[in-house]
Amino acid sequence: MSAQQSTNPTAQLAIEGWFETDPEPALIGSRCIGSGTYFFPPTDTSRAPGHAGGATEPVRLSTRGTLWSYTSAGYQPPAPYIEPPGGFEPFAIAAVELAEEGLVVLGQVPSDVGMADLKVGMEMELVIDTLFVDDDGERVVWKWRPAANTTASSNATASGPAEEATQ
Repeated sequence: MSAQQSTNPTAQLAIEGWFETDPEPALIGSRCIGSGTYFFPPTDTSRAPGHAGGATEPVRLSTRGTLWSYTSAGYQPPAPYIEPPGGFEPFAIAAVELAEEGLVVLGQVPSDVGMADLKVGMEMELVIDTLFVDDDGERVVWKWRPAANTTASSNATASGPAEEATQ
């Protein structure tokens, strides 16, 4: 686990119900019972064509996926963004494709991973990391980190990853 990843057992989730940290980090989505379509963030009713309004069930989503695209947040986001102590630092945002679920899920990349470390097609893994610390304590969120010992895929399919984003 990198030094940037949260190991604080008393840390609070920045967004309740969208991910969990125990027993292992996982995003929580939902699956339409009628069609099998997955959703993230989770929803109580289906939006799947032909099943809109149908029942869903909560599911843990894959913790590994393929980097579909990425970009740099080179400017401070608007509220409700909370500026960290020491001021805003640009950070990378990854769009990771979860093949089993047929979803692309966005998330920040840990601060020790730079844009030069990212390549479309590489395997990414879900980690829990600090989003911010305030008077009430540490808040954590999911982030996407390059999986150990991976490289970018050299061949993208016609419907595959988008072109690499630039600053």
